[in-house]
Amino acid sequence: MADGEVHLQSVLAYRSLAAGAGPTEAKKIVRAVHQLPVSQALALLDAAHARLDSERTGLRKAEEAAQAISGEPIEDVRPSDSMSVSELAAALGVLPSTLRHWDAEDLVVPDRDPARGTRRYTPTQVRDARIVHQLRKAGYRIAPLRALMPELRHARRSEEIASALAARGAGIAARSRALLDGAAALSAVLSLEEHR
Repeated sequence: MADGEVHLQSVLAYRSLAAGAGPTEAKKIVRAVHQLPVSQALALLDAAHARLDSERTGLRKAEEAAQAISGEPIEDVRPSDSMSVSELAAALGVLPSTLRHWDAEDLVVPDRDPARGTRRYTPTQVRDARIVHQLRKAGYRIAPLRALMPELRHARRSEEIASALAARGAGIAARSRALLDGAAALSAVLSLEEHR
């Protein structure tokens, strides 16, 4: 009976941990509970929680930055206020190759001077780059950003940016809850193992 209960709790732990930290990490944690000292298994679980905390902190910073960026007026700027790749890279604190990568991924596509072929970022594109930069720092991957940026460009309202970030927050909260459920199942496994 105890072996069956240990197996059931291990499966429940894996399912929850996979939802919270991914299947590879869940497998490592559950295996560690059965094969390694308890302290090592708990360290793996702590690291998964720490990654979520880091994502949550980054998201909070991105929400603050996006709110500030979205509220900036751009109607009163002139075309001469545009920036080159090197100017914008320096302003954001990124490499010029990062901006070229964002261009290739259709995240922030600058205008091109037809005569010289050089890239110039309009004030609207500069704001897009600032938003992409903050969202990347908050943990957004390229593919989700590629889907999100057209919506942000189209809407241009801070409520919609906030909504997209709130969806990311809800995902983090769901993963955090899954880790909590997985930890409870792991605790049950440890208790059962101690009494065998």
